Amino acid sequence: MSILPIPEHRNPERPCIITCALSGVVANRTQCPAIPYTPEDYAAEAKRAYDAGAATVHIHARNPADGSPSYKVEDYQAIYDAITAECEVVTNFSTGAIGITTEQKLAPVREIKPAIAALNMGSMNYAKYHPKKKNFVFEFVFANPFSEIIALVKGMNEVGSKPEMECFDAGHVANSYPLIDMGLLEAPYQYSLILGVNGGIAPTIDSLLHMASCLPNESEWELIGISRDQWRLVAGGISLGGNIRVGLEDNFYVEPDKMAKSNGDLVEKAVRMVRDQGRTVASADECRKRLKLKNK
Repeated sequence: MSILPIPEHRNPERPCIITCALSGVVANRTQCPAIPYTPEDYAAEAKRAYDAGAATVHIHARNPADGSPSYKVEDYQAIYDAITAECEVVTNFSTGAIGITTEQKLAPVREIKPAIAALNMGSMNYAKYHPKKKNFVFEFVFANPFSEIIALVKGMNEVGSKPEMECFDAGHVANSYPLIDMGLLEAPYQYSLILGVNGGIAPTIDSLLHMASCLPNESEWELIGISRDQWRLVAGGISLGGNIRVGLEDNFYVEPDKMAKSNGDLVEKAVRMVRDQGRTVASADECRKRLKLKNK
């Protein structure tokens, strides 16, 4: 046991829960051939991630014909059924989207009842900048007003899906405080601290330390680092006692010039990094107990 006066959610002796974000919605196979499109693809990638050490998989659905983003219940259902037939990994559904209604975001959660559902915790500019071109590759306003956040979290609570609060800045962490005061969130509170999106907090260890210091007691949290900054930030998250997320949604590369052949490659590296720092990797069952998940 550590004798250092640190909060439990920053305890580096805790087993590390590894999440794998299988696909995202922005990238496609011309950029990375391993990105899953069909339910069978998702099942194979989830199995590779699970076998490598991931306890949880984060899912954005895609149209199986062309890989375009899908928000249809039937596509989420087909992916969910295919994954759960292959392994007992914990499932986490995204609700992040633009251009669709709150009910459309919530529908797959209501119908399928995943163990975890992502809850974006604030509005922001969201962009990708290209330093060589001195211009933005894309940019949009990612709107997540309190009224919609509250509607989503109530819907998640109704079906027993654990809200995973996705925070792109310290202000997004603070946005959780009123929800806790309103009794809409149950401990342990689950946070994802996302660093490296243009429009959010800078991808530095100082930023990570600040965000982690803002978390309330009885919190569970994971580090999500975007693109080439990922592995440096993952190392910081592990050392601070956090959980971590990797996967093709966030970063394609195992090494600077070596693209991953599957999500399993990324999880394998994450597992090595966890063990190199003297921590153990949490199983899916340990994840369920730690997060007090209600749905299988």
